[in-house]
Amino acid sequence: MPVTATYELDPPEWAETLAILQSVSLANGPAAVRARVVDVAGSLVTVEFPALADECDAEQLLAVCIAGEWADRGDFASCRLVELAWPDGLPGPAFGAEPSVSIGAIIKPALGLTPEQAGDVAAELATGGATFLKDDELMASPPTSPLAERVRRIAERLPPGVRYAPNVTGPPDGLLARAEAAVVAGAGALMVNGFLQGLGSIRALREANLGVPLFVHRVGSSFLRRGGAVSVSARVLAELTRLLGADYVQVGSFSPRTFDSGDEVREQIAACRSGLGVAAATAVIGGGVGAENAAEQLARAGTRDGVMLLLGSAAYAHPDGLRAGVAAAVEAVAAA
Repeated sequence: MPVTATYELDPPEWAETLAILQSVSLANGPAAVRARVVDVAGSLVTVEFPALADECDAEQLLAVCIAGEWADRGDFASCRLVELAWPDGLPGPAFGAEPSVSIGAIIKPALGLTPEQAGDVAAELATGGATFLKDDELMASPPTSPLAERVRRIAERLPPGVRYAPNVTGPPDGLLARAEAAVVAGAGALMVNGFLQGLGSIRALREANLGVPLFVHRVGSSFLRRGGAVSVSARVLAELTRLLGADYVQVGSFSPRTFDSGDEVREQIAACRSGLGVAAATAVIGGGVGAENAAEQLARAGTRDGVMLLLGSAAYAHPDGLRAGVAAAVEAVAAA
C-alpha cells in the first residue's frame, strides 16, 4: 500500500508543490512515483507517496515525509505533519509492553559517580522497588565511568527481575560494538538517544537481536515537535519510535516539567499500544514525576496497562533518601 501523510498546511493550496517537491521535483515527472494530493479538508491535506510503498528505511521516510526539503522552503506559512499511514515491514518492539504499571528510575552517573558509586545508587533504587533502571541522556562512557565497567558494577548489585539500561549512544561506527559489550557486561536492556544517534540506530539495535529490550530516549525530538512554522506531531514520532523497534517509548508527562499538553501525552500513550501491526511498547511517563504526583499521572493517563512511571530528580530529592523516594512512589501507585 502507498504511504500517505496528512499535513496541516497554510496555505492548503501549497499541497501540490509539496507533493511534487517530495517525489519527482518536476511537475511533469513520471506518474508512477509522483506523489499525489488525495484529499483536502480545510487546512488538512493528505498526500500519497507511491514510491514509499515498500520502504522500510527510516532515513528515507524522514527525508520524504518528516524532515524533507519541504521544510526548507520559504513560500508557505506553516506545515505540520499530523499523521502517517506507515508502510508494512517495520519490525516493532522485540519484547513488547510490560504488563500493568511499572516503576523506573534514572541513575545519575553524569553527576560524577564512579562505577562503584553508581552500583550503590542502583542498589538503593532497586531496593526501593524500581524494576527498571537507566542512564540519563547525558551519560555515555567518560573516563570516570567507562561503559563496560559501569555496567558490571551495577549489574552485580541488582536483584533478579530488575533491568539496567546503559546509554550506548556515541560514534555511529561503534554503536553495535558498544551495545554488545554492554550486554556481555550484564546489561538487562539498552538505551539509545535515537533522535540524536539517528533513528536508523533504533532499527539497527532491534535487528542485532542482542536479547534485551530497547529504551529509546526522545532527547532531540523537541526540535521536530516544537519547530514553529515547521513541525511534526507527537503521535507520528511516537509511532515511528515504536515501529523501528523501541520496547520503551518516552511520552512526556502530565507535569509542567515537560512541554507536552495532556492530550499530546495521551496521544503518545495510544501510539504505543494501538494498531500498527506490531507489538505494543511500554509508554514511559517521565519528567517531574514522583511520589507526590504518581497517582495523578496515572489518572490523567487513563490507563494502567503498559505504562511506566519514570522517577528522576524527585527520587533524589526525597528527605529520607533514594530508597525512600522510590518506595513512596511504589506505595502511591499501589494505592491509586
